Amino acid sequence: MTKQQERTGDVRLGRIGKGVRVLVALAGIGLLINGSVRASDDAWPFGPMSQYAGMIADDASITYTRITARTDAGTTVDVPLNIEGAGVARAEIEARTGEIVKDPSLLQAVADGWARKHPDKPKYVKLELIRDTTTLVDGRVVGDPVPEVLATWRVRR
Repeated sequence: MTKQQERTGDVRLGRIGKGVRVLVALAGIGLLINGSVRASDDAWPFGPMSQYAGMIADDASITYTRITARTDAGTTVDVPLNIEGAGVARAEIEARTGEIVKDPSLLQAVADGWARKHPDKPKYVKLELIRDTTTLVDGRVVGDPVPEVLATWRVRR
């Protein structure tokens, strides 16, 4: 008896098992190719995943979108843009920045999400959508980020 035969629980994969695995792999590859050619990041995980791709030039500007909130406790905080924080992801805010600039009342959903998820925390009374721009020269950050307030919303109670 060989060592391989001595091992208990060893099972060889049959033709059908191999065929199923090959078909699943080919289907996954097909979905990835289709998503990369025809779809957008919304088709994730079968989209192009372009949010991960790309290179930043040595002399460029990098923008970062965020929301700050003035609370009823008198403090100013960065809004946690994730499902656990305000119930909305940063990507959603970045994708809708133009809409929010045109209609700042869309920020009300951020305040409502925060209040619903964190009833024991200070409530938001004013929200600002801010775009920070960081400048690179020769691949290095030059100076502090420059903030630009894109929209302001006084929260309705």
